Amino acid sequence: MGTVFDTVLRPAIVAASRSERVKVASERWPVTERVVRRFVPGESLAEAMAAVGAELADGLAVTVDFLGEDTLDESQADATVSAYLALLESLSTARSTPDGSVEVSMKLTALGLGLPEHGAKIAEENARTIVEAADGLGVLVTVDAENHTTVDRRLAIVRSLRDDFPDTGTVLQACLRRTEDDCAEFAASGARIRLCKGAYAEPAAVAFTERRQVDDNYLRCLRTLMRGRGYPMVATHDPTMIDAATILADEFGRAPGTWEHQMLYGIRVDEQRRLAAAGARVRVYIPYGEQWYGYLVRRLAERPANLGFFLRALAG
Repeated sequence: MGTVFDTVLRPAIVAASRSERVKVASERWPVTERVVRRFVPGESLAEAMAAVGAELADGLAVTVDFLGEDTLDESQADATVSAYLALLESLSTARSTPDGSVEVSMKLTALGLGLPEHGAKIAEENARTIVEAADGLGVLVTVDAENHTTVDRRLAIVRSLRDDFPDTGTVLQACLRRTEDDCAEFAASGARIRLCKGAYAEPAAVAFTERRQVDDNYLRCLRTLMRGRGYPMVATHDPTMIDAATILADEFGRAPGTWEHQMLYGIRVDEQRRLAAAGARVRVYIPYGEQWYGYLVRRLAERPANLGFFLRALAG
């Protein structure tokens, strides 16, 4: 199943994520809302905050993502900033002990990185507005990953933000060939790094295309982060990688509060609770907003189990 999924199904699903025709058709399916709610608690801030409250009450940490990306409209980027500022105000009232339990994740293309003129400058200014507000409210910020064409600009902005707000984190993707070197740099600088496998279809020139290669690189990168000075955030649902994280944390003498597991809202919920009950910090990634389509389709493309859930919902 793995080979067929990686070589046939996954590229087709990723292509669908870029198709406006498939998006419009899918929104008309009666089953869509049921499937979406498995991964996205809602489109409104109130729905997102209800999910945040439930996770915090169960002893988990959260990171919240206002869905959106690839904006080429400066006014839309401004609207995204406003949405994050409202989200931060809500999160600051929900914040519970221990510190660091609430975080937001944001994509730089949603903040204007792709604008044809001065995109990087606009995105950094918008990101700085959000990070500064979050810092004043005691909320963490992680700059999310996007496809390989954005990595250099994203990491340059993250470095700039960390000069003034060193708790600013970012995401590195094990599917990319460069990531082991990026992990070494950011681990040495003491950064908060979310390590994931990667949810974008990338060319072989810059990325590993076989699942075993990605897994091997994930383990190499995880070792680099665990022995470094930073704060590793192990974003995976893979049991092998989850076990490896615990083993490596023990090997390098890391206490539970110096690293964490991260999982997506609605995926392996029982495992999230099991790890938290065992004393690990577990952070749940909670997305919300009207632009759920691209996010949902990438989740289906990541794992055969996610696609299986979708197909079972259709059959039902």
